[in-house]
Amino acid sequence: MQKKLFLPIIGVLILFLTLVFFSPIRAVSLEECEKEDLAPDKIGECIDLFSNKVSELGEQKKTLSSQIAQFNSQIQLTQLKISDAQATINKLEKEIGVLGFRIDYINESVDTLERLLKERIVATYQQSFVSNLELLIASRDFSDLVLRLQYIKHIQENDKKVLASLQETKSNYSNQKEEREVKQAQIEEVKKKLDSNVALLATQKSEKEAFLKVTKNDEARYQQLLAQTKAEFEAIQAIIAGGGVETQVGQVNQGQKIATIIQGASCNSFGAHLHFTVTKPGGITDNPLSYLKGGVSYEDDSGGDPFNPSGNWEWPINPPIKFNQGYGVTAAIRSGVVWYSFHNGIDISSSSSSEVRAVKSGTFYRGTYSGNGGCALRYVRVDHEDSDLDTLYLHVNYLL
Repeated sequence: MQKKLFLPIIGVLILFLTLVFFSPIRAVSLEECEKEDLAPDKIGECIDLFSNKVSELGEQKKTLSSQIAQFNSQIQLTQLKISDAQATINKLEKEIGVLGFRIDYINESVDTLERLLKERIVATYQQSFVSNLELLIASRDFSDLVLRLQYIKHIQENDKKVLASLQETKSNYSNQKEEREVKQAQIEEVKKKLDSNVALLATQKSEKEAFLKVTKNDEARYQQLLAQTKAEFEAIQAIIAGGGVETQVGQVNQGQKIATIIQGASCNSFGAHLHFTVTKPGGITDNPLSYLKGGVSYEDDSGGDPFNPSGNWEWPINPPIKFNQGYGVTAAIRSGVVWYSFHNGIDISSSSSSEVRAVKSGTFYRGTYSGNGGCALRYVRVDHEDSDLDTLYLHVNYLL
């Protein structure tokens, strides 16, 4: 009978353990993560969820809808990081408040312990002047003498306890202060991340608006943009690698007029602009802003790319400079309106003149490149005589 009862109990236990340890854990859903009243303990899971979603969208074929979805996911991810940082700050501030209360309490305890210790020390000091003979005379009997001696011993023991307690309290006070300072430093660090994410959120929203403005929410236009920027990128890479058809014209001086910017659309370009690139041997490019002079008046039309010229070269076009796109990973790249992932020059234009000048003296070459775009991209190149640098000027008409 007992054996028959035992077997069903074992079965129930196995079923229970299976449900507890092997049942799938319910992950947070996308709908939950998009709620405004998201529980703080779910923020970390939602950050992971949207991080994965952004990565997945980035690997998909570029379409207008997928790019907009990636924008939305990036914005949602940044908003979650802001919420997480704010929750962390609130938690740390509460903990600092508790530590402040403890520190005040310890302060009061230290004052009390110091007062008690002083009283004990005075009493012990006064008692130390009473000789054993005087103590014996002052006692009514032997029992009274023993009580007096025990009292003195008790006072001395209490002194030691109070002293040890005081030292422990001071140690706790120091620890609490250090912990508060650590948490305060953590708050400052999280605030920096919060400020960074707030700025990033504003940038992401701005990039999304710029993307919708450029594409006009039209798939065909978006694909045309991608195709055109791909053709331009491949053409520029080929030119840098020496694949262009060039003719040596002669020597030019710094500041000499060498070309004009093509007005309107041209080969691999939607509008008038100069693509200016600095190259080193081996087909390596460098940031032109590291060579061009600072302090020039300009209008930022790049969406927020860094504009920090720090060199001594004169600009190839007249100011004020219209700064269309910077060097490296630009706002246009982040917004998805271009095909490439790295911009190897800067795009600039001028409202006052279409003239292009040599930034340094050197040997002048006139060139073209015909690639996948079905057109000939015109450019000029100057091989600088005082260094191993070359400068390229693209989307231009020849003057020489």
